[in-house]
Amino acid sequence: MRLLREGIVPKHRWLLSLLTCASLWGTAVPALSQALLPYVPKLDTQQLEQQGLELAQDAIQLYRFRQYDLALPRAQLAAQLAPNLFQTWLVLGSLYVQQEEFEQAIAALDKARTLAPEDAKAQISFVLGDAYFQRGDYPSAIAQIQTGLKLEPEASEAWFNLGNAHLKQNQYSEAISAYQKAVQQEKEFWPALNNIGLIKYEQGDIKGALQQWQAALVIDSAQAEPQLAMAVALYAQGKREEGLKAGETALSIDPRYADLEFLQQNLWGDRLLRDTQALLTTPQIQAVLARLQEELPPIQIP
Repeated sequence: MRLLREGIVPKHRWLLSLLTCASLWGTAVPALSQALLPYVPKLDTQQLEQQGLELAQDAIQLYRFRQYDLALPRAQLAAQLAPNLFQTWLVLGSLYVQQEEFEQAIAALDKARTLAPEDAKAQISFVLGDAYFQRGDYPSAIAQIQTGLKLEPEASEAWFNLGNAHLKQNQYSEAISAYQKAVQQEKEFWPALNNIGLIKYEQGDIKGALQQWQAALVIDSAQAEPQLAMAVALYAQGKREEGLKAGETALSIDPRYADLEFLQQNLWGDRLLRDTQALLTTPQIQAVLARLQEELPPIQIP
């Protein structure tokens, strides 16, 4: 299971009370002989900051509707209008992460953390961890997430993301410990159980892996990932019919899991990928995939 991100700013509460400033902002206009000087309204910092926050909130709404190209310019303008508010930089940095512009994301998020009060620094560290993770800098991702967890140790998703970063470093014991912390905080957090299974399979503990995937399916039986992983393990153990049946169920739920690259992105290891390929190339599973392909709705051409 890949890194979790719930929306642009997970579990973040907007601070509605803004710092105000009595100074006025205006633009000096040079004298132009007898020409009529244009009227330049004076806007105070509070108004600009309010406009910046409103734009940032608009950007979040556009993000939720996946209108990323419209969201980013609003977030950029929000940071210009309200450069002293951490919220605008946090939204901008989060959108840069979404757009995979990681250098800009990290710069904006660092700015947000500098401006943020103590009760917001943990969430910013978690988003920074996401940025570093997606950039492939796993040691920095680990450091950022750990910094956030010192401030907010009950954040189950952050423990999960920390486990993912350790897993990318092949630090299996640290990864399992982090996943277990996630489950301690949220007992029905099936992705953490799923990923413990991924590790145990790579370690050769197929029985232990199956126990984790079965536990994940007890929590949510409609999840394709633990279903397919369990199918692969059963098939590799020689339980062919049982494995094929579970594989058909998994791929009927989500056929994307027939793509080995997709599985690798979701942190499946080499041993599990090799055994998955053996399952996917069987005539029975190939027939299932052909049927699912035929059932796809036709592409609507405007």
